[in-house]
Amino acid sequence: MQDLKVSLIQCDQIWEDKKANLAHFETLLEAVQKPVDIVVFPEMFHTGLSMNAVEMAESINGESVQWIKKMAKKHDCAITASLIIQEGEQFFNRMVFIQADGSLQQYNKRKLFGLAKEDLTYTPGEEPNTFEYKGWKIFMQICYDLRFPEIMRNKVEDDNYDYDLLINVANWPERRSLHWKTLLRARAIENQVYVIGVNRVGKGKNDLPYSGDSSIIDPAGKIIAQVSHEEHVVNEEISYENLEEVRRAMPFLKDR
Repeated sequence: MQDLKVSLIQCDQIWEDKKANLAHFETLLEAVQKPVDIVVFPEMFHTGLSMNAVEMAESINGESVQWIKKMAKKHDCAITASLIIQEGEQFFNRMVFIQADGSLQQYNKRKLFGLAKEDLTYTPGEEPNTFEYKGWKIFMQICYDLRFPEIMRNKVEDDNYDYDLLINVANWPERRSLHWKTLLRARAIENQVYVIGVNRVGKGKNDLPYSGDSSIIDPAGKIIAQVSHEEHVVNEEISYENLEEVRRAMPFLKDR
């Protein structure tokens, strides 16, 4: 199994301005150390956390997904983010994972944030999506999902774990940053997986502040990287050998 080189793009988002946000991400991608395997953007990466789905939504074959495919090919990596997708009369907060060859994995956010009335605009997803990339089993997740450990509980059978890496993309406000940082570590420890959480910085609608706190946590709960309050591109490597060692030394999931 190979180690994975990952880059987290923690950035400000310009409210509902797709063109400006895409241009900004193109600039930030130049700060990614090459070669890289996975680049992670925040939730609703080019609009901010918008409930204006009618105006902001696109199809899964729309311009924004095509832009991600173009960037993934250009930088020879996988790029993951969430955006607003429309299917028929329904709108989804959908996470995509797009590889350099254009192949695409999708996940619809399952737990919708009632305090922001997200549940009045979007349709919740029904199923997880775990897939394999370069030998790693990856589990996709969006923001508020993080509060619900029952929907991501890792399982093991005959030394075969359901997943190895959890990626959460978020717009998580600074006022609840303690929860964000604590839950990321908890999900890593209880599932014995690497956890990547990428959040935004700056101010959203109504001047709501975001502190970022984008993080990489190892399967024993060690913080490999954590950045706060400023735009930052984190370039790190996660070790499959370390993942296997943690699971060998503390095989507690087998005791379920």
